Amino acid sequence: MCIRRLFRSSHLQWAWRAAFLKHKQCGHQGPWRWTHSGGGPYRAVIFDMGGVLIPSPGKVAAGQASSATAEQSGKMTEFISNLAWEFAVKEGFRIFKEMPAAKPLTRSYHTWAGPRSLSSTPGTRSYTPLPEPSSAHAPKGALVISPEGLSPPVRELYQRLERFMDQYVYPAEPELQRHQASAERWTPSPLVEDLKEKAKAKGLWNLFLPLEADPERKYGAGLTNVEYAHLCELMGMSLYAPEMFNCSAPDTGNMELLVRYGTEEQKARWLTPLLEGKARSCFAMTEPQVASSDATNIESSIREEGDCYVINGHKWWITGILDPRCQLCVFMGKTDPQAPRHQQQSILLVPMDTPGIKVIRPLTVYGLDDAPGGHGEVVFEQVRVPKDSMVLGPGRGFEIAQGRLGPGRIHHCMRLIGHSERALALMKARVKSRVAFGKPLVEQGTVLADIAQSRVEIEQARLLVLKAAHLMDVVGNKAAALDIAMIKMVAPSMAYRVIDRAVQAFGAAGLSGDYPLAQFFSWARALRFADGPDEVHRAAVAKMELKNRI
Repeated sequence: MCIRRLFRSSHLQWAWRAAFLKHKQCGHQGPWRWTHSGGGPYRAVIFDMGGVLIPSPGKVAAGQASSATAEQSGKMTEFISNLAWEFAVKEGFRIFKEMPAAKPLTRSYHTWAGPRSLSSTPGTRSYTPLPEPSSAHAPKGALVISPEGLSPPVRELYQRLERFMDQYVYPAEPELQRHQASAERWTPSPLVEDLKEKAKAKGLWNLFLPLEADPERKYGAGLTNVEYAHLCELMGMSLYAPEMFNCSAPDTGNMELLVRYGTEEQKARWLTPLLEGKARSCFAMTEPQVASSDATNIESSIREEGDCYVINGHKWWITGILDPRCQLCVFMGKTDPQAPRHQQQSILLVPMDTPGIKVIRPLTVYGLDDAPGGHGEVVFEQVRVPKDSMVLGPGRGFEIAQGRLGPGRIHHCMRLIGHSERALALMKARVKSRVAFGKPLVEQGTVLADIAQSRVEIEQARLLVLKAAHLMDVVGNKAAALDIAMIKMVAPSMAYRVIDRAVQAFGAAGLSGDYPLAQFFSWARALRFADGPDEVHRAAVAKMELKNRI
């Protein structure tokens, strides 16, 4: 008999393995060498500290016994199991208790949620019911992984939003798609304006503003980032939905910027009409001459002159600037090129009717112009604004931009998960209705593999995004920087792959405007730039990871 102790210090786990090998392998003869009719060796049991007997790869099973020695072998197994247990009790626990506590690995996570058990039904994504929180909001220490785990008021809000999507949004999509392809596409759709009023009347309005930025609920629904994440995913099921609830970019980021950093006068002039849905806005940062993924490269100038600031610069990919409802441009430029690198930029609130703003052209994404908002290339020539247009103060632009982009990127990521869920649902319906090479597509192995892979990737991305939202709620945006960077890496690429599989399953129809897949795909690809290039996020994650002790 050979007894070996297996010990893993990093996990404080050890086990005793009694292994019975052939005579030639272990050098033992006599009654300890077990055989059966096959002549193969038996490896007995691994006994772990949790009190579980686990058969090792050569396990003994009654169904395998075929000789007269089977009964004797079973008795021998029981004997050795008892021997292992006695040895562990008398000697093993003494050794275990005397071991010094191992130093745990340092992880980059700031907090951990309690365990949640999930149950799934084939073909659907369902969750084990969770106990209802006693307060209006789920406890800050709990990561809510499904809508069923939301507090009763927020769950009821989610259900109202879901009904609105079913009753109004999805049925309106064909008409909105036709409008977007028509000659009147640069004029806002009257149907969208009508549905915005319906949503407002049903209390489905300004859901995005996080509770920590608006603790008195003066401006929004007072949701946490995690709570809004679930609703934002639902809105992401349709390209047109976010605007109907006044939850679309770039307005959400600009409104949060005004709430966090704006003066009372700035809020009265700009925040109120944006919150009411009577105006829209844009954010002018990206420039064609420099790599704008590094915001410190921005070259547009903001020069002080008397009681005004004078702006000169060339911007592009300014989302929403072509919308006739766009009244505000949040402009980022340099006020002091000689200041420390991250204190050179400032942000101004520029009315769109200010002389000197010239829209050169709309830009397209894979041939789509995204009317009526579009993405414009714009020149600012001697644009003059009063000094009270400055946000927070000169040199604070980089700080403001970083504060603005945290929550907004959570929103983008959750919308992308909604895109992915819708794409997968369309894919599943499509492959059940199509036959190729003599059998339904759903029976083709490659299709099944694509469906499985898509489900796994969506679930992984959703959990990572929810964790980032949770950390933003409990420790703040700055402390959650690593997790925010990770979701900006993961979510757009995940959506890109999932939607691409759906397009492949649809065939040529997936490339058309008959389904939302082509636009979903273009948005997923574009957001790998709009939220910063993948390479920037990978570098940020790697640098933060290398700072952690191992």
